[in-house]
Amino acid sequence: MEKIFSPAWWTDLILQLETWFLDKIWVAAHLYQFVIIFLIFLSSYFLSGYTKKFFQKMSEKTGHIGGLARIWLALQSVSVAFLWLLQQYIVVWIARLFDIQHGLITLTSSLLTAWIVIRLFSQWIKNSFMANMVAVVAWIAAAANILGLLPQMLAGLDAMSVMVGDKPISLLLVIKSIVALGVLIWLASTMSDLVEKRLGSNKSFTPAAKVLFTKLFRIGFLTIATLVALNTVGIDLTALAVFSGALAVGLGFGLQKIFSNLVSGLILLLDKSIKPGDVISLGTTYGWINHLGARYVSVVTRDGTEHLIPNEELITQRVENWSHTNKLVRMRIPVGVSYDADPRLVMKLCLEAAEMVPRVLLDPAPRCLITGYGDNSVDFDLRIWINDPENGRGSVKSDVLLGIWDRFKENGVSIPYPQRDLHIKSLPAGYHRSELPD
Repeated sequence: MEKIFSPAWWTDLILQLETWFLDKIWVAAHLYQFVIIFLIFLSSYFLSGYTKKFFQKMSEKTGHIGGLARIWLALQSVSVAFLWLLQQYIVVWIARLFDIQHGLITLTSSLLTAWIVIRLFSQWIKNSFMANMVAVVAWIAAAANILGLLPQMLAGLDAMSVMVGDKPISLLLVIKSIVALGVLIWLASTMSDLVEKRLGSNKSFTPAAKVLFTKLFRIGFLTIATLVALNTVGIDLTALAVFSGALAVGLGFGLQKIFSNLVSGLILLLDKSIKPGDVISLGTTYGWINHLGARYVSVVTRDGTEHLIPNEELITQRVENWSHTNKLVRMRIPVGVSYDADPRLVMKLCLEAAEMVPRVLLDPAPRCLITGYGDNSVDFDLRIWINDPENGRGSVKSDVLLGIWDRFKENGVSIPYPQRDLHIKSLPAGYHRSELPD
């Protein structure tokens, strides 16, 4: 390791690169090719605007075909290199026709071809940072292979090693591990997405079962990808026994809550007590379940606030599920009227108002009952049913009360104010009862 990072080693590497550049590139026969390549690049740069517009129009025309439109957009991102490569192929054809040296131009064309192909394939990676990293690393490897420097590069990376126990760990092994792990994890994620889409379109599974199977498949694919990647680069899998023991100790001390939430999430998916779309009430939180995660449940309230509730709370606390077995929800609306009103007429008007609201179900039918004689009013209880609690309860209650108000006004039914009788036993000195207001 000390020999590799010594000044002499780096000096020798720089001298080899300098010799290769002077022998292969910086020669008189290649100077005019440098000028041609530079001029082609300039023309491609200034003409790329028209190419981008063309690719954009083609993507808009083929927008109904998702894959084809994506290919046109990918070509738009490499429009400069595409034009550059196209013009260089024309120049190479002319040079061959007139028997002119064109080795450097051909070499540049090969490098451009590798860049365009790698860049187009990297567009399928959703994460832009990862896509750029993959494109750069893959092009460097392809360029080294085209220039004939790949064996020397691999040998140099393999020589950069350190001893871990009795086994050398080289920089080449680390790079292979990262590449293998990245490719296999990408394949695992892609397969998991495909399984999720297939399960999502299958109506024979419940929403909770879909979430459960999706997460089990994703965890299984990622675990297999990690083990295969480690085995591919020659890492002994028995060494993971030490790591698993350390992980168990960590779960026992510092990760209790995280592990508890993971297990609670698995229990929620297995017992089907809640599922995406259910309307629940937990403490002061009332809303519908938007997403079931491995650590938390996302509940969206009527005001648009998204609450991330740990899975453990849904297991240990009392939860009201308004749509567990079915979505039928009964609502009670108290109404008070004057003692002068006809109670039968009041019950009829309340039922008419409820039946006119679209969200109120007619089966089960609304009911209106007298619940008692209050201090200031005759008390009624209007009971209605709805089957869409995810759309909220307040709007239904408001519509019913507004309908009751209109019908009470039309039929002369009054809603009394609180009334109190005041009896005065004595007055202060100097006052007489006749002086009090009526």
